[in-house]
Formats: sequence, structure tokens, C-alpha cells
Amino acid sequence: MKRRNDSSVSRRCFLTTATAGTMAGLTAPAVISASKTGSNKIIGDEEHGYEVLHQWPQLPDPFRWQTTHNVAVDSKQFLYVIHEGKTELPDHPSIFVFDSEGKYVRSFGKQFQGGGHGIEVRNEGGQEFLYVCAYQEIKAIAKLDLRGETVWYRNAPMQSGIYAEGEDTNPQKIWGRNRFMPTNVAFAPDGDILVVDGYGSYSIHRYDQHGNWKSFFGGPGEGQGTFNLPHGIWIDNRGKGEPKLVVTDRAHHKLQILTPDGEHLATHEGYGLPANADTYKDLMVIPELYARLSLLDTKYQVISHLGDDSKRIRADEDFKIRKDVKRWNPGHFIHPHDACFDQNGNIFVAEWVATGRITKLQRIT
Repeated sequence: MKRRNDSSVSRRCFLTTATAGTMAGLTAPAVISASKTGSNKIIGDEEHGYEVLHQWPQLPDPFRWQTTHNVAVDSKQFLYVIHEGKTELPDHPSIFVFDSEGKYVRSFGKQFQGGGHGIEVRNEGGQEFLYVCAYQEIKAIAKLDLRGETVWYRNAPMQSGIYAEGEDTNPQKIWGRNRFMPTNVAFAPDGDILVVDGYGSYSIHRYDQHGNWKSFFGGPGEGQGTFNLPHGIWIDNRGKGEPKLVVTDRAHHKLQILTPDGEHLATHEGYGLPANADTYKDLMVIPELYARLSLLDTKYQVISHLGDDSKRIRADEDFKIRKDVKRWNPGHFIHPHDACFDQNGNIFVAEWVATGRITKLQRIT
């Protein structure tokens, strides 16, 4: 689960990454039916069934969702939601916290407005911390406590030698392979922090727990340890053997499996713009921007698709559906950007939609 012992992404950028890819086939029948409680839908199959609770948490006035991006859960079952935020609203928080019933608890993170992206919770010596990635003109990674106080804050690692001059001292909303646009973070078995520069250099940077840069690997390429928009990363401790690094190679529509040091082990195809990963017991969830979640076993085989509306969304070339709530179908997704499990196997989903949307999949089997 997502804790440890894109203004929105421009249409131009999204279109450049949304090339056609082979979609993985269902290995178990999908089920969509009315819930016993009324209008909610039941999705999944007999072994992995969920009740769909769209718009599960609500924001109190005067706050407004501004394109939801990522989610994480702490040990007390508090849900942390980061949205990109709007630069013209500099005093509006970008991170919101909700309790296990979906009630608003607190908010913070105005320093990430305009670029809020990745968020994870990590337990370090009995204390939990948030790790945040921000892109656009923010271009930073940060470590916070759970109430939003900054422990450390880092801009582009210029010592890597791969970034344009001034990228650390004068970050601007400029895209390119020589720009720092971090998207997500994972935690290596040795305690180091792995940060994927998903919209910038396509590299994966390694830091120590104090935010000191150590090294990097990856970069742009056609695969086998190089990437085309490596949007999400996750350390997979399931199964036998050493932990593996899962990279969602989004524009390649693939998962790449590496060692934590960057050695390529395997590639798995058949996804629709995979965005990130998370695990619970023997399950892995992969949110795909092409309108579904995929559940995988320990061998990275798809065992179920959840909320699949990929055919309709793939045909929406102008991405108008993400802005038109009336065209959203209950029990289906539009653009899942992140997903995480809680301690009970429920799944929270953040979608890249204009109004923002957080869905809770309440586990029923």
C-alpha cells in the first residue's frame, strides 16, 4: 500500500504520450451490478469484488479540487490527496487529508500549487513522513511531516550533469529532457529514496534519507532500462527473491521490472498509459490513464480489470469527456492517475479530470 516500514497536464503533452498500444485481455469476467445499498456499483469478480464510491471525500468551503493527481494512506487510515493546483491561487493548499470515513481533517502544501504530483507515506523509525514530487514550474522533491512541516526541500540535482543551467535556482515551466520534472517516489531496500523524473530527463535518481543526491540511471530510449515517460515507480516486495523496482513506462504502454540499482529484468506489455503502482499482500494495482485499473499477481499477470471504460476513452481524441461530468458512467473510470490500497485492501483512485475525483473501491470479497 502507499506507505512504508499535469495547471493540469497540457492536452498537447498528453496527446504526445497517448500513442496506440496493445491492451491486456481480461483473464477473469468483469462484474458490474447495482449495490445492495442502492445506486453504487459492484465491480470486479467473485475473488476481487469492490463497491464503487465515486467522489468519496468532499472538500469543505472555501476549497475546490483542481485536478487530482495522487493518493497515499498512513498507518491511521488517513488518506492524503495531492492535486496539481493552480498557480493563480497561491494560498490554496494542494494536499488534503481525510479520515477513514472520508471526513476532511486538514490541508497544507501551498508551496506545490501549480505542480503538485506524487505523494507517498513512509515510516522511518516509528515516525511517518510524506514525500512529495512537484513538476511544472515548481520542479522539486520534498520531505514533510504528516502535518505539512517541511523537513527538507530539493530542486534539480545539478551534480548529475544532465540538467540545463539554472534549473535548480530559477525553475520555470519549460519541458524537455534537460529539465527536472519529478513525478513519483519509491523507497529502496537499503533505505535510499528513488525519484523518477517522469516528465523531464526520464531518469531515476537515488537520494539518501537526508535528501542528498547519490546517482541516477535510466534515461530516454526504447526499453530494457530506458524509457518513454517513466511516470510511476514502486518497490515490489511480493513473492520470492530480492525486491524489484517496477517502472510504469507510460508512453510505451509497458511495465519494466528492474533491480533497485537499475538492471533490467523483464518487460510486460499490454497496458494503456500505465501511471503508477501499489501493492497489498499478493496483489498489485496499476492505474491506467486509459480508463481502468489492472490487478496483477506476483508474476505480473493480469487477473482482473476494474472499472474498464478504455474503448470509449481511447476514442475521445479531444479529451472532452474529462471535462464533461454528464458523460461519466457510474462504476467506470475516466483517467486513473494513481491508486493505492489501505490496510484492509480497499483501493483509493485519483483521476486526471478537470474537476478532480477521488473514488473509493470498498472491498467486498
